[in-house]
Amino acid sequence: MYRGEKVLLRAYKSDDTEKAYEYVNDAELMRYLSPNVAFPMTYKEEKEWVEAQGQNKDGTYNFAIEDLESGRYIGGCGINEVNWLTRVVTVGIMIGDKDYWGRGYGTDTMNTLIKFIFSNMNVNKIKLYTFSFNERAQRCYEKCGFKVEGILKEEVFKDGQYYDEVIMSIFKNQWDQGDI
Repeated sequence: MYRGEKVLLRAYKSDDTEKAYEYVNDAELMRYLSPNVAFPMTYKEEKEWVEAQGQNKDGTYNFAIEDLESGRYIGGCGINEVNWLTRVVTVGIMIGDKDYWGRGYGTDTMNTLIKFIFSNMNVNKIKLYTFSFNERAQRCYEKCGFKVEGILKEEVFKDGQYYDEVIMSIFKNQWDQGDI
């Protein structure tokens, strides 16, 4: 378990299944999720996903996000891809409980995840993808030290139109030196 100021990053528990199912099927939240999450999930699919969580041999891992104060499961984050040759990882985050949106939980989660990765994985660069319309997420990532590295034009189709996908990254030497 990894502790931030507001959150605890921990392994998924079977008790998280109901809320995870609710979050992943919320229409507003789905708009911000990966383009690969375009269709509703069944309870059975979500239960199998929660039960399958753990470190994969390739270094990927998904954490449940728990509010330190209440002990409530509020979302998830993870290391989605690892390239051990180039020492680059791709991460993602989802605050599923809307009561926690805009209150610093995303920033604390990302800072905790960054600290874990740079302190424990011998990684040089962390990158992520976000949609051009998700300005709240971009502000969060910038607070954590991420900078825009590139833009994939009209990469995502949501709500009947195309949007750009923004690639952001942070490097270990910037994080070590506090240049964020």
